[in-house]
Amino acid sequence: MRIRQDTYSAPGYRILTGRVCALFFLVMFGSPSYAQTASYFGALGGISVLSADAGSRTTSGGLNLSSYAPANGGALDLFAGVHTQNYFTLQLDYIWNSNDLRLNSASSNSATFYEQDRGSSQQAVIFSAMIYFRRTDSRIRPYLGTGAGVVHLSSRAERLVASGGAPSLPLDEFSSTSPAFRAHVGIDLRLTRRLDFRYSFSDTIGSNAISKQLSPPGLRGLENFQNLFGFVIRFRR
Repeated sequence: MRIRQDTYSAPGYRILTGRVCALFFLVMFGSPSYAQTASYFGALGGISVLSADAGSRTTSGGLNLSSYAPANGGALDLFAGVHTQNYFTLQLDYIWNSNDLRLNSASSNSATFYEQDRGSSQQAVIFSAMIYFRRTDSRIRPYLGTGAGVVHLSSRAERLVASGGAPSLPLDEFSSTSPAFRAHVGIDLRLTRRLDFRYSFSDTIGSNAISKQLSPPGLRGLENFQNLFGFVIRFRR
C-alpha cells in the first residue's frame, strides 16, 4: 500500500497526468470539427418567385374582391462569409430581385373594377448562420442556413389594363422597408482548390407592402422564393 501511495505522489506520475490532460484538450479543441478560419466571397444568379395574395370583404350591397399575381423575375445574390469551423459558417448577403405584378380589384357594391400592371424590386441585406454536413475539405458539401435582415421593396405603376367606374387605385409609387427572415439550403461542389460551384434555394419572409395597396387589402405576408446558381471563391484553405 505504501509503494502504491508513493507511486501516485511521485513527480513522474504528475508529469504523466499533465500529459494526459494536455492530450485531452488537444483532442477536444484540436479535433477535425475545428478547422482553420477560411474566408470567401461569391455571386449567384437565378429566378425569384413572389407569393400571391388576395382580399375579400362582404358588404350589405354585395362583395368586394382584390388580388395580385406576380410574374417570375431575375435575382442576384452577392455574398461574403467565413468558415469558422468545419461545420459552421457565418455569411452576409446582398440580394436583389425584380418581379412584374398584376393587381386586380372589383366591387359589386359600387360596380367598379380595375386591372393594373406594375413593376417591383426588392433589395435585402441578410446575415446568416450556416451549418454544413461535411468537412471543409470535402468535395461535396450540403448546407442549411437561417438568418435575418432588412428588405426594401419598391413598386411603380406601368399601365392600367382595364377599369370601370371610379375605382380606388393603388399609389403610382410606393415603397417600404421592413425586417425579414431568410431560410436557405444548398450545396457547394468543389471545382478547383479555391473555386466552388454553389446551388441555393431560399425563402425570405417579411411584411407585404403590396397587399396593403389592395382594396380590400390582403392578409398574407410576402414570401420571396429564389433558385440561385453561381460560384464561391475562397481566399485561404
